[in-house]
Amino acid sequence: MKIHEYQAKDILRRYDVAVPEGIVCHSPDEAAEAFQKLGAPLSVVKAQIHAGGRGKGGGVKLVKSAEEARAAAEAIMAKPLVTHQTGPEGQPVKTLLVEKGSDIDRELYVGIAMDRDSARPVMMASSEGGMDIEEVAATTPEKIIKAPIDPQAGLRAYHARYLAKAIGIPDGQIKTAIKFLRSLAQAFLDTDASLAEINPLVLTKQGDVLALDAKMNFDDNGLYRHPDIVEMRDLAEEDPAEVEAGDAGLSYINLDGNIGCLVNGAGLAMATMDIIKLHGGEPANFLDVGGGATPEQVAHAFQIILRDDKVKGILVNIFGGILRCTTLAKGICQAVKEVSLNVPLVVRLEGTEVEEGRKILENSGLPITTATDMTDAANKIVRLVS
Repeated sequence: MKIHEYQAKDILRRYDVAVPEGIVCHSPDEAAEAFQKLGAPLSVVKAQIHAGGRGKGGGVKLVKSAEEARAAAEAIMAKPLVTHQTGPEGQPVKTLLVEKGSDIDRELYVGIAMDRDSARPVMMASSEGGMDIEEVAATTPEKIIKAPIDPQAGLRAYHARYLAKAIGIPDGQIKTAIKFLRSLAQAFLDTDASLAEINPLVLTKQGDVLALDAKMNFDDNGLYRHPDIVEMRDLAEEDPAEVEAGDAGLSYINLDGNIGCLVNGAGLAMATMDIIKLHGGEPANFLDVGGGATPEQVAHAFQIILRDDKVKGILVNIFGGILRCTTLAKGICQAVKEVSLNVPLVVRLEGTEVEEGRKILENSGLPITTATDMTDAANKIVRLVS
C-alpha cells in the first residue's frame, strides 16, 4: 500500500525524524492561507499524488507570497499531473502540501528496502541526492552505500556512522545524522514498511539534517496490525479494477496489452505473460485467482478483465492442484455464461482430472478453445487476436 508524502512525514514525526513544517491543503485559497500561517519568506507548494517525478512534471513550485502560493496551487490543480510514473494520462491533483522553505546546503539520498539475498532490510545512502536513484545505480553504482538493518535491533549505531561518513556528512553533523538514520530505520520496522525513501535528505546551512521529501510503502500482509495506516489509503490514487479485485480476493494488475490473463498462482501467472510475449502477443493484465479459486471468483475475474476495452482475447491457464480440473471447468463454463463473453477464449487446464475437465469444456457448446500445454495455448490466443 502506498501513502502520500504528507502522510509519510506524519509517521516520521512520531519517530523524531526531522521534516519541514508544512500544512495540507485542498484548494488554492487554502494554499494562500497556509503560506501566511507558515510565516516564512519562501515556501514550497507540492502536489500530493502516488508518483515520483513531481518536480520535473511541474508539481513542485517555490513561492514567495500568498498570491504566488495561490497561483501555483491553481496551476498544479488545473489539470492532471503527468510524470514518468503516471503515464501520459497523468493523475488529478486533489491535495497539496505547502511547506516552509529550507536553507539547503547539500542534497543526499537515503532509502530502505528489502534485500532478498540477505532476507532482511537494507539501508542505502548516496551523496547523489535529488536524482533518480535508478539512474545513479545504472551510471555510478559505487556511489550507493549499503548497510544491513537487524529486524530486532534496528540499524546499529556503527552502521549509521559508516553510512553518514561514506556519503560525506561533515563531522559536526554526524551525531545528528546517526540519530536521523536510526530513527528512520525504526519507523520502517515498526510500521511493516516495504519501502522508505528520503530523496532528497538535505543538510541545511544551519546544521540540520532534514527529510525534504518522504515516500513510504507498506507490506499489505502486515496492515492488519496498523489500522491507523490503513486509514491513510487513498482509493482515488489506485486503479478501480485493482481495488475491486483486491476486495474479491484476487491479485490484479492492469497492463497495456490486449490478451487478458486469468491464472492461478503468481509464478504461473508470470510464466503465462512471458510465453504470450514469446509468441508475439502482449498481456493485458496480471490476474492471479489463487489456488483455491471458487466459480464465483472466476466469474468475477472474467468481469474485471472484460471491462478493459483493450482486451481482444482471454487466456485461462489453470493448474488444478487444490481444486480438481472438473470443478474448475464447470466454474469456467458458469462464468462464460454469466458474462456474455464476446472475445476469443483459450483455456489450458492441467492437474487432477484434467482429461475430464477438458471434455466438460469441449462439450459445453460454449465458444471455448482448449489447449494441451502452455505453448499451444499461447499460439492459439495470439493467432485468434491478431
